[in-house]
Amino acid sequence: MRINSKRFAAGAALALVASLGLAACGSDDNGSGGGDGGDITVTFLPKNLGNPYFDTSDAGGEKAVKEFGGTYDEVGPDTAGPDAQVSFIDTAAAQGIKGLVVSANDPTALCDSLDAARDAGTKVVTFDSDTDAECRDLFINQATSEGIAKVQVDMIAEQIGDAGEIAILSAAANATNQNAWIKLMEEELKSHPDIKLVDTVYGDDDDQTSFDKTAALLADHPNLKGIISPTTVGISAAARYLSTSKSKGKVFLTGLGTPNQMRDYVKDGTVKEFALWNPADLGYLAAYATKALVDGDITGAEGDKFTAGDLGEFTVGENGSVLLGDPYRFNAENIDDFDF
Repeated sequence: MRINSKRFAAGAALALVASLGLAACGSDDNGSGGGDGGDITVTFLPKNLGNPYFDTSDAGGEKAVKEFGGTYDEVGPDTAGPDAQVSFIDTAAAQGIKGLVVSANDPTALCDSLDAARDAGTKVVTFDSDTDAECRDLFINQATSEGIAKVQVDMIAEQIGDAGEIAILSAAANATNQNAWIKLMEEELKSHPDIKLVDTVYGDDDDQTSFDKTAALLADHPNLKGIISPTTVGISAAARYLSTSKSKGKVFLTGLGTPNQMRDYVKDGTVKEFALWNPADLGYLAAYATKALVDGDITGAEGDKFTAGDLGEFTVGENGSVLLGDPYRFNAENIDDFDF
């Protein structure tokens, strides 16, 4: 399934609003959600603040919350880390927040606090990066891990002629989603016997750290032909380094990024192709899923159905997971069709 361009257009507006530091649009649009959500308080807790990916996804969440008439908030640490989100979870629970939407920095480190929040009556929805399933009510999955892993391996294989040394530049070493994707990429690479994964490094979803790790990869592996960075911060930092280095056009870079981050690097030839889903839709879906839980329309059981505003109807899958869709490839031919 290709991501709908109409949804991307909505994401574009949200990203622009976020970049200007204005309130997200939609405060007067109450027609999509149905029902009265005026007593629903929803707090978004990304891995870290100041991350363009989460600026966009959380703006999507804010749009949804305003549509159904709830109260939106965003809190989070400045730097991603296993325990960095704990105090924010504890505070939200103490404040009686009805719904907490979390992109987890660690699958287990947050569980005690999340369990306490749920015991206090807060519905917990994870998105983008999950906790252990027993620690939350629902997980909003941007795409299947298998699909995300495969598209990244396919892209790098195509770009390097299916042969040569590659490396992975990830986010935090404990990031649930990153580690799942990396494991599956390693499995997928078994179908490409002439590609050798020589290193996996971690930029901690920090721009400068990721930039420095890219430089180190090139210094440590002079025969490197490609880098996969399954993180929007990492891929843009790596592209920034490559764009002015002698490795431009010789070392291929792909992974997960946003069009607005990567546009210049695609147009100047630093990057041929990368992939992502629409993060605005991901946050939007997470907010509506939270509302459905708070309203008692669903419990998180497999087979539960709910409507997520303009995105339509979704069904809860196994292990309390809701799937947004498949990754989409961006390249020079289509990148100007999107603005987020």
